[in-house]
Amino acid sequence: MKKNRTFLAICTLFIGVLFVASCDDDLSPLGGEIIGGNNFDTNLFEETDVVSYSLLVNPTQTNALPVYQLGIYNDPIYGQTTSSVLSQVILNTVNPDFGENPEIESVILSIPFFSTDDIVSEETNDFILDSVYGNTMIKLSIYESTYFLRDFDPEAGFEEPQKYYSNQGPLFEGFLGDLIYQDIEFLPSSESIIINEGEDDEQVLSPRIRVELPIDFFTELILDMEGSSELSSVNNFKDYFRGMFFKAEALTPDGVLMLIDFAEASINIEYTFDGIDVADQDGDGDTTETIRLEDEIGLTFGGNVVNVIETEYPAELLSELADVDIEEGEETIYLKGGQGVMTLIDLFGEDTDGDGEADQLTALKENNWLINEANLIFYVDQDKVTGGDLEPERIFIYDLDNRRVLIDYDIDNTFAEATIDFKGSHLGRIVRDSDENGVSYRIRLTTHISNLLRKDSTNVRLGLVVSQNVLSTTLQGLETPQDPGIEGVPTGSVISPEGTVLFGSATLNEAKRLKLKIYYTEPN
Repeated sequence: MKKNRTFLAICTLFIGVLFVASCDDDLSPLGGEIIGGNNFDTNLFEETDVVSYSLLVNPTQTNALPVYQLGIYNDPIYGQTTSSVLSQVILNTVNPDFGENPEIESVILSIPFFSTDDIVSEETNDFILDSVYGNTMIKLSIYESTYFLRDFDPEAGFEEPQKYYSNQGPLFEGFLGDLIYQDIEFLPSSESIIINEGEDDEQVLSPRIRVELPIDFFTELILDMEGSSELSSVNNFKDYFRGMFFKAEALTPDGVLMLIDFAEASINIEYTFDGIDVADQDGDGDTTETIRLEDEIGLTFGGNVVNVIETEYPAELLSELADVDIEEGEETIYLKGGQGVMTLIDLFGEDTDGDGEADQLTALKENNWLINEANLIFYVDQDKVTGGDLEPERIFIYDLDNRRVLIDYDIDNTFAEATIDFKGSHLGRIVRDSDENGVSYRIRLTTHISNLLRKDSTNVRLGLVVSQNVLSTTLQGLETPQDPGIEGVPTGSVISPEGTVLFGSATLNEAKRLKLKIYYTEPN
């Protein structure tokens, strides 16, 4: 038995050696080229024809956003932006029973800011605020709104959701009702809020707007309507109390702007009523007497929420954006979020022979290159941009023709702990110098370019915007589509107040000119 096993092992080894030798004979020419023959050259090609130009975006859909801008933002290039919010209000409990002789004790509005969980100082209970821009006081007013926000569009047979747009502020302000609250010197605070300090039920809340609203207003609005049809359903209540308008106004050329998640906002109404002390709450042993009991009812912000955004662009900038060269491109790239400014990018130049493909792309395909890496490098125009925190951390590129992300976005699975770092291989964060001023952005298009050169993919136009969140890839539609074929912009751009200025494809600064850099391997 041992002899048979030994003989079988020797035969197997001999056959394996013959197989490896035959494979080596087949592969040795290619292996020789890669390892010893030096028949492959790795090179950089950056003389691609790139055309870039910027456009002021038409009024943009601003309902159904993940977060909303509220406040005043001043940009030295793009001017002052004013962002207000109209939101429906939902009654959490329909057909409420308030008991006998109800009376409201307090009405508290609570709107959390984005902030870190770690307290900066135990002495001050300060948090680190996130998504708050500026530090100058503004005027903040809250009005009842009598404008009804529809869920569905009657012009589409009530089969499509109703869209509302960034330029509808004047319309909404024509339907303002009672002034509910006003702070003429509003400024977000990073301090936590302590409820019932020193008591057994003490609570520590993260930084937020937390203010008292008028009791008389909500007594008439809610308590006095007990048993009415207005409080009998969510839809009836939305028609009865149509919403609240949060209006921001500038006190100075500067201001402060916050990103707010209105899904986390609420109004809490605490009230007392006559009831039987069955639990002996007063401790006198009598469980049959009538005492004042406590309860509460809540309102939340939901349904339709609309951002109205108005930017006072400088006349010189508007003139420049109205007269761009779409054939040769522009010296400067402008990017601004909100109802903002975007840039269009065409790769590989013109199609002079009319075959449906850019001439340079046709020529490059004939080289049969293997693409190692392809990057668009955007350099910040530091002479125009105020550096530091005012610069957006991310910019976002997408397929403008098909209104979707590029393949490099889909295959970028780089791990990140923070949202700001996601998709970092494809959409690199801003590169900063030692003074924390922005230097450049890199966007990697390796697979996109490889597919163009080797798989006959379509050379689509590219859209470039700033982004508050590169994971937000949906598009917000425009009130009116604009040439050339722009029907929407990425959500991550609409929710961003920031802007920047980059060197374009026609700049005279050769070192900073926008180029597509292709690193490739070419077989000899």
